[in-house]
Amino acid sequence: MIVIGIDPGIAETGFGVLAVAGSRLTAIEHGAIATAPAERPEQRLAHINTEVAGLLERHAPDAVALEDLYVGRNPRTILSVGQARGAVLTACGVAGVEVHGYAPAEIKSAVCGFGRADKGQMLRMVSAILGLDPPPETSHAADALAAAVCHAQMARTRRLRVELTR
Repeated sequence: MIVIGIDPGIAETGFGVLAVAGSRLTAIEHGAIATAPAERPEQRLAHINTEVAGLLERHAPDAVALEDLYVGRNPRTILSVGQARGAVLTACGVAGVEVHGYAPAEIKSAVCGFGRADKGQMLRMVSAILGLDPPPETSHAADALAAAVCHAQMARTRRLRVELTR
């Protein structure tokens, strides 16, 4: 199974591509899609959409794990992240790829065992789980890989539940 994790953001949208074989997880590609603050919002969103569409075409994933919105103090941040998330969802919809949303605390708990883990903990755990040396260059890429790891664990749990009910 191939899973693409996405950490949406208007300035940087992190992505991480994993191959999942049983309990074995292998990072295939990770990075961040950056947009320039000088660009108009519609150009930034179009760029995110185009780059995500390219990832989907290149890797033909079975699923996309998308970090849900975190409701913080700044409404402008929430709006811009929501717009970036919409650009990602549109690319997935056009490609016909199923999207699974996960709350930030759910992702942190799946990767670190603690729903309030900080960026440093997340980076170290993602690197350890996936055997990455060097670690991802940006926290956005690490967060995207973490979303993909979370989905792989949740999908495995769902499969086991189905098997147990048979």
